Amino acid sequence: MEPKPGPARVRILDAAHELMLTVGLARATTKEIAKAAGCSEAALYKYFAGKEELFISVLAERLPRLAPLLHALAAEPGRHSLEENLTEIARQAALFYDQSFPIAASLYAETQLKRRHDEAMRAMESGPHKPIEWLDTYLRAEQSIGRVAPTADTFAAASLLLGACAQRAFAYDATPDGVRPPVEEFAARLARTLLGGISAAGESV
Repeated sequence: MEPKPGPARVRILDAAHELMLTVGLARATTKEIAKAAGCSEAALYKYFAGKEELFISVLAERLPRLAPLLHALAAEPGRHSLEENLTEIARQAALFYDQSFPIAASLYAETQLKRRHDEAMRAMESGPHKPIEWLDTYLRAEQSIGRVAPTADTFAAASLLLGACAQRAFAYDATPDGVRPPVEEFAARLARTLLGGISAAGESV
């Protein structure tokens, strides 16, 4: 892997992203990432505290921007229709899990490494549960202005939508053609189905 030109932090993130995708998070060491970025391991630690922080930065800066979308929608409920918003959330989430699942999957083969990684995620107030919390926050914001039914379980709805998007990332690998459902159609169908259970009666979604 030839180092790319550019600022060191950008090169490190690019190298980490590529190595995490190709060899997995468990096997992508900071030494290998630094070498691929064309810098020393000491230089890498000038920008990132460790591999866990690098992983979080790759998720935030190199993968589809799920977190900013959820935060923006929660800050301004009522913008666009519920169906449009949920469709875009499902689309971005499906793309996010498409790319993040291959990176993180290798952790599950190494119990001790996963435990250390989970502890680091908790210390950084991060982790795979966060998108569910953010989507729950958005749905509760819509609930507060009457577009989501007051009896709707927003946490369950968030879990259903994001769980389906995460499962799409790996559930179809064993099918004869190994092809996932097209993301645009998948997102639209998911949003419409979820709306049937949570939208306020008579509300234009």
